Amino acid sequence: MAKSSKHGPTGTPALVTLAEAGVAHTAHPYEHDPTGDVGYGLEAAQVLGVPPEQVYKTLMASVDGVLTVAVVPVTGKLDLKALAHAVGGKKAVMADKAAAERATGYVVGGISPLGQRHAHPTVVDETVWLFDTVFVSGGRRGLDVELSPADLVRLTSATVAEIGRED
Repeated sequence: MAKSSKHGPTGTPALVTLAEAGVAHTAHPYEHDPTGDVGYGLEAAQVLGVPPEQVYKTLMASVDGVLTVAVVPVTGKLDLKALAHAVGGKKAVMADKAAAERATGYVVGGISPLGQRHAHPTVVDETVWLFDTVFVSGGRRGLDVELSPADLVRLTSATVAEIGRED
């Protein structure tokens, strides 16, 4: 990652956020296969050679009309009822793809929980504590970032709760 004294950190907003916060992380770029059908997160796990349970996907939901970020293992699904409960809401539905892209500044398949255009309530699945490091999208398809769970939670001001369920 390039750093210039005149222009500051460069890269995706997620990488800039990590650099500006001085957070230890590793960017893992890889060649995304647009013809693949395993899903972005599982593709990342396969290509990077890491356990899929350690790779997390970033999903956008609407909880009582408020866009909310959910970060769950790629091996499972988001429990919408648990997400709503975690943020004190009543009902959660998956956000519209276009609304998620507008609100985050990222494209679906490359939405990072870090460096989003606007801050959103964020909930990270409790399994995050099982690992020394986790992988999340670095802000584009074909880029994951490895960082500590504590840094992920701190930088996103996340609540940690049981919001994932087995696929």
